[in-house]
Amino acid sequence: MIELLPGREKQVVHTGDAGGKPAEMACGKNSVAGSVSQRACVFCGSRVVLYPIADALHIVHGPVGCAAYTWDIRGALSSGPQLHRNSFTTDLQEMDVIYGGEKKLEAALLELIAHHSPKAAFVYSTCIVGLIGDDVSAVCKRVEAKTGIPVLGVHSEGFKGTKKDGYKAACDALYNLIGTGDISNISPHSINILGEFNLAGETWILRDYYKRMGIEVVSCLTGDSRIEDIRRAHGAKLNLVQCSGSMTGLAKMMERDHGIPFKRVSYFGIEDMSTALYEAAKFFKDDPTIMYRAQKLVREEVAAIYPELQRFKQKLIGKKAAIYVGGSFKAFSLMRALRLIGMETAIVGSQTGDKEDYKTLQEMADPGTIIVDDANPLELAKFCLEKDVDLFIGGVKERPIAYKLGIGFCDHNHERKEPLAGYIGMVNFAKEVYASVASPVWQFAPRRVKRAALLSQTPLGDFS
Repeated sequence: MIELLPGREKQVVHTGDAGGKPAEMACGKNSVAGSVSQRACVFCGSRVVLYPIADALHIVHGPVGCAAYTWDIRGALSSGPQLHRNSFTTDLQEMDVIYGGEKKLEAALLELIAHHSPKAAFVYSTCIVGLIGDDVSAVCKRVEAKTGIPVLGVHSEGFKGTKKDGYKAACDALYNLIGTGDISNISPHSINILGEFNLAGETWILRDYYKRMGIEVVSCLTGDSRIEDIRRAHGAKLNLVQCSGSMTGLAKMMERDHGIPFKRVSYFGIEDMSTALYEAAKFFKDDPTIMYRAQKLVREEVAAIYPELQRFKQKLIGKKAAIYVGGSFKAFSLMRALRLIGMETAIVGSQTGDKEDYKTLQEMADPGTIIVDDANPLELAKFCLEKDVDLFIGGVKERPIAYKLGIGFCDHNHERKEPLAGYIGMVNFAKEVYASVASPVWQFAPRRVKRAALLSQTPLGDFS
């Protein structure tokens, strides 16, 4: 057995250990400087939110390594401009650290804006910029005056907090754009979708649902978004917040300054997808036809996919999964989706959950489920072996852990190529889970061979 590292005890709980009451969990600890930790750094959080803006220039002010972390690694698609797929950097060197990188940043911005003609530019501060003290905001103001486009500094020095602080830095930058566009032709039945990043085209699926209901989507922040749509986002009547960790702060600012209420929703799984549509329909109760169209849409979509889901369920009943994702709200949806196809959740954790989120997870989970905040690879491996899970749902950093342990893997992060949101997304999810869990290759994994040998009392051979 592998013991928990010192200081981690309060960030891991087993449901049911506290006498039936949710245990108090520690969370929100700062990321470690100089390390791309499981939680990830402030810069990581900011680029997650802003990089899907397709007609903007994104430049990383720092060493080339940070820019390499952003180069075309997302599944965020665009229906038009592809500028966001590139990664630009000032590539700070030793002499820049000594004498400062402001002149280099200004020259890079002027050159890139002249060449690419973006609608706006975002400048990301990294750890080294925080140490040498470059005045990024001043550079942005000078370049904005020269070029006539918004040039926005994103104060995302990696060591100064957690991924959630990166979300805040991104939302602060976005808020400089909101409220600057024309809203005269926006429908009275209109929404913004916040925290949806168009991974594998999911934004297009959701836009179609709301269009069928008679609701206008003014902007999606930030999947397949355009600067002009962001400028007029304050004209929508309702904000629907999916990734609550990244966008709740922005929704609160828009409610405070523009009077736009917001609701937390999720678009993963049948239950949460349907609830999201009904929540919007309830808000626009002045037009009863919207609710009628929502009910018709849900009936048609569920009827089309339910028989196929039942076939997968027959094969997956009793299988166990581990979930480790960025936001806890996504974990809620994944637990419900897994139950729908017959699977149990043995381990669940997140990078950015707060105390209330972990309380909710404990209330949802079955007794004995491991709840973990900001896990490290050693812990995840230990828990997966301890619970003998059949599937790991996570992101790019968790994939090697699963495969090394001989466990099926489902990518639910930013690199995936299949949409998992909406009703068609639920079918894609079930297909991927089934294909991964039921693959015959896992019978040859050493831990499975050992178990089979022990059960049959036969020699272990080369696997001993």
